[in-house]
Amino acid sequence: MIGILIVAHGTLGESLIATASHVLGQRPPHLASVGVAIQDDPEQLLGRAQALVRELDQGAGVLVLADICGATPCNVARRLTAAGSVACVAGVNLPMLVRVLTYRNEPLATVIEKALSGGREGVMNMNGGVFSDVAAKR
Repeated sequence: MIGILIVAHGTLGESLIATASHVLGQRPPHLASVGVAIQDDPEQLLGRAQALVRELDQGAGVLVLADICGATPCNVARRLTAAGSVACVAGVNLPMLVRVLTYRNEPLATVIEKALSGGREGVMNMNGGVFSDVAAKR
């Protein structure tokens, strides 16, 4: 099972975990977050995150999900990567997290692809296409 670590601003990571747990009916195992506050030292955050990665890795690797590419959480998350065992994807959102949790028994490379597709497919323009047609019929 792939371990999952969310590194994000403030309480976003724990909020995503709580919401995904609600959607799935229980809190999934081997899932944790590191919240980043403005006053946090990135080196201390890195140490905390490294300890969590070791704890979360059950032998199949860890996927680290960060919020905003280029921001402190993502910069910390990127430093956790290790070829074949720890990967990082930026832009975490709820559809991405639920997709990753659903497919986490697959190989790490597959879970990365599921994270990317879940993130992309979870973002939709609700003003056009199928959803407009449904709204027009009401």
